[in-house]
Amino acid sequence: MDKSWMHADRRSRAFELGVEELIQFALESGCNVNKLCCPCMNCAHSKSFKAGVVKDHLVEFGIDKTYTNWIWHGENVSNESVPEEHSETVKQNPIGIGQNDYSMGGSDDEEFSEDSDEFLRFVEDGDKPLYPGCTRFTKLNGLVKTYNLKAKHGLSDACYSDMLILIGMLLPEGNEVPGSFYEAKKTLCSLGMEYEKIHACPNDCILYRDSNVDTTTCPTCGLSRWKLGKNEIEKVGVPGKVLWYFSPIPRFRKMFQSVSTAKSLTWHADERLNDGKMRHPADSPTWKLVDDQWPAFGIEPRNLRLALSSDGFNPYSSLSSRYSCWPVILVSYNLPPWLCMKRKYMMLTLLISGPKQPGNDIDVYLQPLIDDLKTLWDGVQGVYDSYRRDYFTLKAILFWTINDFPAYGNLSGSIVKGYNACPVCVEHTKPHRLPHGQKMSYQRHRRFLPRHHPYRKQATAFNNTEEHDPPPIPLSGQEVLKRVEGLKRVYGKKHRHPPSKGVDDQNRPCWKKQSVFFELEYWKFLPVRHILDVMHIEKNICDALIGTLLNIPGKTKDGVASRLDMASMGIRTGLQPITGGKSRSYHWQAGI
Repeated sequence: MDKSWMHADRRSRAFELGVEELIQFALESGCNVNKLCCPCMNCAHSKSFKAGVVKDHLVEFGIDKTYTNWIWHGENVSNESVPEEHSETVKQNPIGIGQNDYSMGGSDDEEFSEDSDEFLRFVEDGDKPLYPGCTRFTKLNGLVKTYNLKAKHGLSDACYSDMLILIGMLLPEGNEVPGSFYEAKKTLCSLGMEYEKIHACPNDCILYRDSNVDTTTCPTCGLSRWKLGKNEIEKVGVPGKVLWYFSPIPRFRKMFQSVSTAKSLTWHADERLNDGKMRHPADSPTWKLVDDQWPAFGIEPRNLRLALSSDGFNPYSSLSSRYSCWPVILVSYNLPPWLCMKRKYMMLTLLISGPKQPGNDIDVYLQPLIDDLKTLWDGVQGVYDSYRRDYFTLKAILFWTINDFPAYGNLSGSIVKGYNACPVCVEHTKPHRLPHGQKMSYQRHRRFLPRHHPYRKQATAFNNTEEHDPPPIPLSGQEVLKRVEGLKRVYGKKHRHPPSKGVDDQNRPCWKKQSVFFELEYWKFLPVRHILDVMHIEKNICDALIGTLLNIPGKTKDGVASRLDMASMGIRTGLQPITGGKSRSYHWQAGI
């Protein structure tokens, strides 16, 4: 059978016909059309998809050129030609890898969990010396250390490959150093570093997964799945938008395969000082509520308590670029405070990139993570704890999200600007639109003062009225869910709900959608579901206040528009600006 097409250009007709020949050969050999092993460079025979998806992967990523014998697609070959990494691995207890970074132990008759077969694949590499006679480093240990240097210093893939080649030349003959970044990545993927590329509609309507995995056009907006090239010609096999998903479950498994990390994950139960003072989220009311309301979850100290954080940034240095990148990161509060916010323990789970930010359609991209969080709440069986040397069922709960105020609105579905922008006051916010500054002014902050505070009766110092109303009571998660249950939303940039007729500005809704987090059955019971990050509160607002009080040029908010607005509202009339005669300039006495 001619397989020369495997080395041809993926854009050529020969490669396209060869892909068709491979898929047809696999189907004629009895392979399942809905579960066909994918030999592309990305999947490397580790995943199975429908035949159409496998074809798209081969066009997009190319085929593994070393796959000369199609053993996973029905071709009969001798046992000697079976690649070593695909041969059956004898199940035995590994003693350790490298410097016991991933050590495990147990009796010889123990059964291993689902990920043990995958884990045992690189155990042999971990036991191999880096070069003949080396007693200090193993192949896997050396590979991990060099890859850490790549990540720390931002080395390119080509530079990393050249570095591996150089190290291999410097070491004695017979060394185990990989010859390229691709070979190193195949080994490192077994450490739980794999990811999934999920195609998305460029208008953020849907993800091409589950029932839409074979769809080529968006069922919501009708836009093609594929990228449009010159003259609006579709580049079949090249997605218009891609979501990078890094499942946290394999990495949680690997965390417990490290003795030191597995020990640290129960710090809150074994070593935390419990004296009633708040030093860690383990001292928070949310932690105690979870332990009381779900005692089966709280009794196992290894169950994870998580927080989610997300924000957008421009990955390019040019501020004129409108490209947006949104990482979604998980952190575990099981770790002690000096570790839980370290970079090595912050897990990137989603990377949403594209010319436009997802905005309120971020729920579409969060769905794979929500599915994994549901699985973690039900429990992942067969997780091995290398510190206690036993298997247990791992569960996890998401405590809250940590974001700035605009991102909070995208995740929660709450209005963050306009008449009902306060998430606590909601429809009782009662703002005032400034005619000159063209902004909303929120002045009823004195409601949160004690009942008999003197500021409540100082009318002239504020808005010429005394404040007698009590502070509003924040809504619970169940009350919020009851309000948003009837909200139906069609996701996508091209499908926006028109404004409701007959509804004035003062009676606008407080929520735009029902947050995807309410799919988690415990979310409505949590007392705090969204937290605003410290930077925007302590830095940005503090800078504005200090700049205004000290009248710092370029930092003060005390401008002409604000003075004119106060004059129009009848507030602090002594501060109104003075016109400069026939000119239209304004000025006021300094220090007033």
